[in-house]
Amino acid sequence: MKRCSWCESSEIDQHYHDTEWGVPVYDDRLLFEMLILEGAQAGVSWHVVLGKRAHYKKVFADFQAEKLRKFTDAKLEKLLLDPGIIRNRLKVYSVRTNAIAMLEVKSEYGTFSDYIWQFIGGAPVDNKRKRSADVPSSTAESDAMSKDLKKRGFKFIGSTICYAYMQGVGMVNDHVTSCYRYREIRNSNNNAG
Repeated sequence: MKRCSWCESSEIDQHYHDTEWGVPVYDDRLLFEMLILEGAQAGVSWHVVLGKRAHYKKVFADFQAEKLRKFTDAKLEKLLLDPGIIRNRLKVYSVRTNAIAMLEVKSEYGTFSDYIWQFIGGAPVDNKRKRSADVPSSTAESDAMSKDLKKRGFKFIGSTICYAYMQGVGMVNDHVTSCYRYREIRNSNNNAG
């Protein structure tokens, strides 16, 4: 089977590509998890983050924002000693900050999903990329998302992170057209609409 070239170097990348990347996500907890993990990726590879994902879920209360907003400074300082996560102070503290901001968004919009999907009009975008080189690192939509998230107090959500997030949670289908997952996701999205 032909896959996107970025996932061919390891089993963990391949599994993520084959099962999650580009599949539309509407669950608030999973949308929040992916936002935190994409922020953790800044300056490191996605492969490293995927390798630490299970531990992140364990130590960060399965990304339940209601629990994360109550994490104390002492708890976050203790997490900075944990080699199972990326031990960057700003990234670790941003988890609590983003949980608080996410809960505020939920109270305004009803769901985080309704808020985040508005940036592309509520439905996945099929980009029909022929080559990996055709995939941008950011778009006008990711710029708008980043700007609004920052205004609401979120951290580690620059436009490039937001575009990677959009790809990961299926807001855009950026599988190259020769990848077997491109057609599967396109057909699933067409049937859902």
